[in-house]
Amino acid sequence: MRVRLVEGTSLPAYADEIRRVYAEVFSAPPWDEHPSAGALYAERLAADAVRPGFTAALATDGDAVGGFATAWTTPDAFPSGRSYGHVAEALGPGRVRDWLCGALEVDELAVAPEARGTGLGAALLAAVTEAAPDGRCWLLTSVHAGSTLRFYRRAGWHQVPVPVPGRAGLVVLLGPGHPAAHL
Repeated sequence: MRVRLVEGTSLPAYADEIRRVYAEVFSAPPWDEHPSAGALYAERLAADAVRPGFTAALATDGDAVGGFATAWTTPDAFPSGRSYGHVAEALGPGRVRDWLCGALEVDELAVAPEARGTGLGAALLAAVTEAAPDGRCWLLTSVHAGSTLRFYRRAGWHQVPVPVPGRAGLVVLLGPGHPAAHL
């Protein structure tokens, strides 16, 4: 498989494969999403692709997609939808402004089960974060996703030791080059 950055306008050509990988990854524990969530993600991806600073990487072999990653620049006016409100509550306005606003937010990283253990996840993560401004990148994941947390720790990411309120059990991770990662 070859990992490469792709323009948001190129993603519709891979929509069926991205939908398949998303459904395979996120219908399994600990995410347990309904397999139809892949279709919803494909719809959301079309809207996400026009966000400022959007970047995407695909792992492909011909037309087959073995994994993908997406990221974008977190706006200076920190969003309130999805899980953002919980993150803002946990970190407070100063850390949100200093650590997350203007940083690259990794939104999704998924590697098809048959492609795991091949280095694709690390290559996809590196591809979408290599242009992070001043090394400032971050993401959210679930504390219930043990293998996911181990993957990010091996990649040098640091968990912010502040619990994010809410039912999802979310944690904030800062990228290895993030200035606040070692505070």
